[in-house]
Amino acid sequence: MGKLAVFLAGLLFGAGVTVSGMVNPMKILNFMDIAGQWDPTLILVMGAGLVVTFIGYRLTLARPRPLFAPAFNLPHSTALDGRLLGGGALFGLGWGLTGFCPGPAVASLAFGRAESFIFVVAMAAGMIAARLLAHRGSSPQELAEVEG
Repeated sequence: MGKLAVFLAGLLFGAGVTVSGMVNPMKILNFMDIAGQWDPTLILVMGAGLVVTFIGYRLTLARPRPLFAPAFNLPHSTALDGRLLGGGALFGLGWGLTGFCPGPAVASLAFGRAESFIFVVAMAAGMIAARLLAHRGSSPQELAEVEG
């Protein structure tokens, strides 16, 4: 049942970014072009997402435990380290240069555009490279434990 809930949540997210036009990289690039053809719709999508997330977290965390897990698995670190800042910078650069955010890029695969496939393949390669670099020197058994 948990996997079905994850699938349905992903389907809802994909439908939302598709209906809002956020799978179109030009929407994002036009948002960042303040002096040119500025398109403010990304602000509305982000604002709606923020409101839904705020309400969802309040309702979810008020429960004693998640519906499909024995306990909540929340992050405990609040450190602003080089890994977090570097990852944020890479994310921002990639988003600004290509107009693709990871989630909408995956959703845009349904349209069969070459740039969507190129971006998703490059993103997957980057994720694999980051994981390998983060776990250099780890044994195959330790890597299997991390991947869980």
